[in-house]
Amino acid sequence: MSATPPKTRTASTRSASARKSKTGVREQAAQTTRDNILKAATKVFARYGYEGGSVEKISKAAKSFDRMIYYYFGSKEGLFIEVLEETYRRMNDAESKLDLDTAKPVEALQAVIRFVVGYYRKNPEFITLLNTENLHKGKHISKSMRAREYSSPAIEVIRRVLESGQAQGLFRKDVSARDVYLLIAATGYFYMSNRHTLSAFLGEDLETPDALAHWESFVIDSVLRTVAPGPSLPRGRVAAA
Repeated sequence: MSATPPKTRTASTRSASARKSKTGVREQAAQTTRDNILKAATKVFARYGYEGGSVEKISKAAKSFDRMIYYYFGSKEGLFIEVLEETYRRMNDAESKLDLDTAKPVEALQAVIRFVVGYYRKNPEFITLLNTENLHKGKHISKSMRAREYSSPAIEVIRRVLESGQAQGLFRKDVSARDVYLLIAATGYFYMSNRHTLSAFLGEDLETPDALAHWESFVIDSVLRTVAPGPSLPRGRVAAA
């Protein structure tokens, strides 16, 4: 059997390389289209909510076509779920970059609190999207297979910090990472999600730099007081007024 001539082999190699290159370009273009739709949907849903965020508005904002939304995400609901997942993922990624020294648990816990409160402040779309989903009683995010992936690392970070503080006698031993996480999230989220109505109700601007700095300091103080060692109460009991 005769060997394949060098020229034929070279031509074949060039042809395979060209096909691979074209495939790579198509895949990149498809990913870009998908990313653009996701970014546009985030802005549209944050502005108009789930009901008002129509497929038409999203495709127009993405400079794409309605059919591409159905092609990549299956439905408007499928797209909204991915928007929520991406929203949580971005916060998780940002938190994972924190340089925490758990050997200094008080400073580490302060850094976590500053991050969470600051993230809510700097990412108003995060607040708006979660408000929208809560209006729908979480029916969309509950269908996500990835939601729990994003809550576990956040609580794990706090758990490591608490364990270090407990080992050094700086934190009480009967407080859980879950409860501390909820305390930080609740105080940071409520302030930012209700800042407009609270400003009107209280007659003061809660978005001034001084007001924001004061609230961050108050949250840090509240959390540190909560985890500080001292006499603990039986579960289900609260101190008398």
